Amino acid sequence: PVTLKDLWPSDEEIDAIRTLGLDPVELLVIPRVLAMMVSLPVLTFVGMMSGMVGGAAVCALALDIPPSQFIAIVERDIALNHYLVGLGKAPVFAFLIAVIGCLEGFKVSGSAQSVGEHTTTSVVQSIFMVILLDSIAALFFMEMGW
Repeated sequence: PVTLKDLWPSDEEIDAIRTLGLDPVELLVIPRVLAMMVSLPVLTFVGMMSGMVGGAAVCALALDIPPSQFIAIVERDIALNHYLVGLGKAPVFAFLIAVIGCLEGFKVSGSAQSVGEHTTTSVVQSIFMVILLDSIAALFFMEMGW
């Protein structure tokens, strides 16, 4: 009988790449890491701007604070370096997330259960590392006065 392992050729695909004389890290990992390091800062910027627009909308609609006053308050109270620090951390987090995901992906055996387990492990490790690194960065930037 055909099992799920027979239908899930993840091990064989990596072996086939090696058999062709290609490096799986160069072919599979590096493009994913670079894509994350480019896309996550863009998504971070979009998230920051969406948050600002949402905050302005709430202030205008619920608190009767006009957009011009909202902008003045933001300019007065939030320094530009706060945004730059957030954008600067994004590629570091992207690198971590992508590398953890790829490492766990290489550990997958031939079953769907293995894919699920390693995906969950990857997500948990990524969340933990991002929180840990963000905490360390927050302490560092606080000590630096940024």
